[in-house]
Amino acid sequence: MASAGKISLVLADVDGTLVDKQKVLTERARAAVRALRKAGIRFAITSGRPPLGMAMLFEPLELDTPIAGFNGGLFVDRHLTILARHTVPEDVAREAIALIRSHGLDPWVYRGNDWLITRAGAPHVAREAWTVKFEPEVVADFNGPLSEVAKIVGVSDDLDRVARCEADARAAFGQRATASRSQPYYLDVTSQEANKGAVVAFLSERLHVPAEAIATVGDQPNDVVMFERAGFSIAMGNASDEVKSRASAVTDSYEDEGFAKAMERFVLASIGAKSDGAR
Repeated sequence: MASAGKISLVLADVDGTLVDKQKVLTERARAAVRALRKAGIRFAITSGRPPLGMAMLFEPLELDTPIAGFNGGLFVDRHLTILARHTVPEDVAREAIALIRSHGLDPWVYRGNDWLITRAGAPHVAREAWTVKFEPEVVADFNGPLSEVAKIVGVSDDLDRVARCEADARAAFGQRATASRSQPYYLDVTSQEANKGAVVAFLSERLHVPAEAIATVGDQPNDVVMFERAGFSIAMGNASDEVKSRASAVTDSYEDEGFAKAMERFVLASIGAKSDGAR
């Protein structure tokens, strides 16, 4: 079994990792986080979701660390007070929307706590609203000012189109923005300074925890950059083989308590601690 070494902080992705397929935080996952805290290990979350869309996790997890929404585009505390933000340049935002549309994807725009869409019945809108627990605002178009945009998302169930759009976005934006898939059907365009590797750096500095004492856990290609910045990394069993190959260890799927098992096997076991949810 891989060894996690000395860990002082665990940073977890949310969807496909911390919560199960139904977007539910299981009791075993909660117990694992409680056990981390009891062992003196802090816990933090990061996601492509807006911070408001993670608020339902703050109390159950008793979070006392900065929350990184929009893949590091916006950092808040548990009261949603903004600690830091990184926004997409307006010219890049406009280009991203045009590029997403040219590939036949639906564009979503996140600005502050606002989620803007142009088609209420578009794929994944209803599911996303249920997940984040707030509704989008339907607008006629995105022709107005695009300042303070934290994230632009291209959405489609044609996964090949999403992959091609990701490749073209990376080529088009270069060092001006980050383009990566947070789910196979979501392409996220964020500030160049907003990525999960930068989340590791932010938390390391703010919480005075060396990067080598941070463990990260995730399932998507955009989680690899946080794997690379941390001392220990865990890929979920539902991750692709490529993502798994970039991690220090692999756990079970999010459909089989993969997050909790990762904490139990690789983090808590390394210090002789146990979770009361383990079985």
